[in-house]
Amino acid sequence: MNVLENWYCSTSFWRWMTRARLLPWLLGSSDLGEHLLEIGAGAGAATAELRKRVPHVTSLEYDPVAVVRLAQKNGTGAGVVQGDAAALPFADRTFSSAVAVLVLHHLRSREAQDRTFAEVRRVLQPGGRFFAFEISEGWFNRLIHTNSTFVPVQPDALAARLTSAGFAAVTLDPRPGGFRFTASRSA
Repeated sequence: MNVLENWYCSTSFWRWMTRARLLPWLLGSSDLGEHLLEIGAGAGAATAELRKRVPHVTSLEYDPVAVVRLAQKNGTGAGVVQGDAAALPFADRTFSSAVAVLVLHHLRSREAQDRTFAEVRRVLQPGGRFFAFEISEGWFNRLIHTNSTFVPVQPDALAARLTSAGFAAVTLDPRPGGFRFTASRSA
């Protein structure tokens, strides 16, 4: 992520937007189960709210500096793990649900996104659900990702890609500027 993204994702405004607007829209009243995987926790804008909804949250973050900051912010036992979403360091069927907010477009390639889909499916328990929010392709999003990785997920191909990774019951809800999707690991 570039300086602008790191700054914005650390603001109290973004934490409020995530808590009050984004997560309610993304998750609704869904049962997230007992153990949620938060993929790409970053500065932790969603972490505290997720911890209110689920008994145990494990937050995965690629950036080692962000991992240290997030662990300090959330205290010991917070379950903050440094790792790559395309090669998850967890056992099969560990999590009841997974959430990725504005993460997938930061993966370096479409192939890395597909490996991530397969990895998320692998670590979900049967019936577990994957929830994600992504931004759309466009000049403004390209501009704010200057000097940063930006590989937009194309909504029209998403259902096929998730199905290929082993997911079922894929739903997609586009809105201006972005979209949410959910998918379930079949038994």
